[in-house]
Amino acid sequence: MKDNLKHSTRVPFWLRWLVPVVLVVAWLAIAGVGGPTFGRLSEVSSNDQASFLPASAEATAAQDWQAKFRDSKEIPAVIVIEGDSAFTRAQLGQAAALKGKLEALKVGSTVIGPIPSQDSKAVQFVVPIDSSGVVKDIVKELRTEVTASAPEGMRTFVTGPAGLTADLVSAFAGIDGILLLVALGAVFLILLIVYRSLLLPIAVLFTSVFALCAAILLVFGMAKLGWIQLNGQSQGILSILVIGAATDYALLYVARFREALTHTTNRTAAALTAWKKSWEPILASGATVIIALLCLLFSDLNSNKGLGPVAAAGILCSLFAALTLLPAMMALLGRAAFWPFRPKVLPDTEREPELVTGLEGQKGLWRATGSLVSRRPRTVWVASVLLLLVASAGILQLKANGVPQTAVILTASNAVDGQDALARHFDAGSGSPAVIVADQAKAQDVLAKTNTTDGVGDAYLLAEGSVPIITGAPGAPTAPAVRDGKVLINATLNFAADSNEAENVVVSLRQELKKIDDGALVGGVTATALDTNTTAQRDLVTIIPVILAVILVILMLLLRSVLAPVLLVLSVVLSYGAAMGVSAFVFNHIFGFPGADATVPLFGFVFLVALGVDYNIFLMSRVREESIKHGTRPGILRGLGVTGGVITSAGVVLAATFAALGVIPIMFLVQLAFIVAFGVLLDTILVRSLLVPALAYDIGPRIWWPSKLGRPETDAATARPAAVEPESAEAGVR
Repeated sequence: MKDNLKHSTRVPFWLRWLVPVVLVVAWLAIAGVGGPTFGRLSEVSSNDQASFLPASAEATAAQDWQAKFRDSKEIPAVIVIEGDSAFTRAQLGQAAALKGKLEALKVGSTVIGPIPSQDSKAVQFVVPIDSSGVVKDIVKELRTEVTASAPEGMRTFVTGPAGLTADLVSAFAGIDGILLLVALGAVFLILLIVYRSLLLPIAVLFTSVFALCAAILLVFGMAKLGWIQLNGQSQGILSILVIGAATDYALLYVARFREALTHTTNRTAAALTAWKKSWEPILASGATVIIALLCLLFSDLNSNKGLGPVAAAGILCSLFAALTLLPAMMALLGRAAFWPFRPKVLPDTEREPELVTGLEGQKGLWRATGSLVSRRPRTVWVASVLLLLVASAGILQLKANGVPQTAVILTASNAVDGQDALARHFDAGSGSPAVIVADQAKAQDVLAKTNTTDGVGDAYLLAEGSVPIITGAPGAPTAPAVRDGKVLINATLNFAADSNEAENVVVSLRQELKKIDDGALVGGVTATALDTNTTAQRDLVTIIPVILAVILVILMLLLRSVLAPVLLVLSVVLSYGAAMGVSAFVFNHIFGFPGADATVPLFGFVFLVALGVDYNIFLMSRVREESIKHGTRPGILRGLGVTGGVITSAGVVLAATFAALGVIPIMFLVQLAFIVAFGVLLDTILVRSLLVPALAYDIGPRIWWPSKLGRPETDAATARPAAVEPESAEAGVR
């Protein structure tokens, strides 16, 4: 106790009070600016197709040319009025009167329609919408007018690119409020259970929320300057990732802080000791995730490129908050943070028990786990590997080749229903034609070939002054529009724009038209989806090896070993395969999803592997620390026991925060939520608790090869009979 009192007088006033207070005030200022910025993210966020386009794909080049044929930035809304029987003359007259009412709204240029269907049971209008306005509000206005003016008993829909965009924006609306509340509520409940304290969960949540405020401020600035592209997808992932990561880092620090409080009465000394013990694994963990996320910059998809720096900025802010704000709050609160279960200073004999097996001082679940690992290490890790391999077999059922745009929104959507109505009464590709850019001199040959291609219902040259997305309308001018020697051809397909059959037609068009005009480009909604899926699958092959190499190097630097990092990386890859296999089964047979977005496997890999390595970093960095003092095998059991609770809690918190993504009714986010939540729990419960410790225990000191710690003569455990450890461990749980 004398030593503790003496230690308390050594800490100067500026370190005990001034530095912590300044840090807390600085973070309060950041939160004060970043918090209100959360509501302004929509100013720099876009959910239209352009934000997801492959940067160098043919569809992107075609879109750039298509923009030259537009006099304004308009996107079409397709209005469909449908009945159960053929329209009467009076009903057709009433529908025709709607055109004037739509033009009176002045939402864009000339309204086309009404265009009756061949079965006379539906009519459609095409309303160009000025995209510089708020598309969601304009579509809402159109729906109100159409519903009020349509013939009685008719069903009305506002669909097309504008309608789908509006419904997609509405689906993302929960990101600003519901998602955050669900995630924070789940984390707070888990922390209450873990700490059995009210003040400490609040301090940890403050760390997460302040980190999110800083991340929002940083992301908003980057998007405002045009450095990144932000969309609702990356915005939702940012919130979840920051809350989960910041809480994980906070849990690791708090565990060290609590442990330090059992050695000293001085709260500042305990805070500093905890910081010294935790900064390296937290920094290594954060760096691993940041670099893995930045590897997405190698992607050719704009959506991936945008997510990389957005999410990396979030992890960076989480890292700084966990290493500055939380230690400052703990230095000010001390033992009061744990009220009513404040940690007490332990006698010297209880602080560092002399280890023989590594289980000394442990009790409950983690003593039982350590005992199992020490008694049957090979059985445990072999059984774990076999279980993961069986689960991984399900990955063969994963249908990650894209999903129809109409299947992306999981809630009721007027635009999605409108697409179905279009398909029932008009050419299935009506409203979303393939867009062909051709040389003016070869325009007629390209047009003729397009019209004779299987799957194309109608094709025409875009006339000067007409709307680019519309099939030919009565009275339209016939002179083709020419821009820089190029013409535009719209081809209405016989299949829905987001179907596999339509994609096959686009592939055929590209192959055949290149024979006539080697500079011909085929774009449009279908071509964009095709190029996005193709690029995403290519990214999976090129980016994953880069991420694995980066993680391997970081682990080697942290653990000063080659063998251990290689085994750790293999374990998380196997865990990823198992998570994807189980997810494929759930998606196909329980949720009944038609497939998965092509980017889901890559995003799942980035988050699961990077975050899964986090827990192995937390475990093995502590194991190495204990191995230096007590020997490898006792160090493994000691490290497993002292980190078991905190790492499991961190895994449950991260799984809960990612599961919160499921409240946003977007298929991609729901699938990512399940993959990461299940994968993190699998990694936490099976890989980190059983597979890795058992494999390391079976290998023994060689796990640290080629470092000095990996030499048998330097390992403290080799001085004892090998049978001592399993026998003692077994006795400890009888």
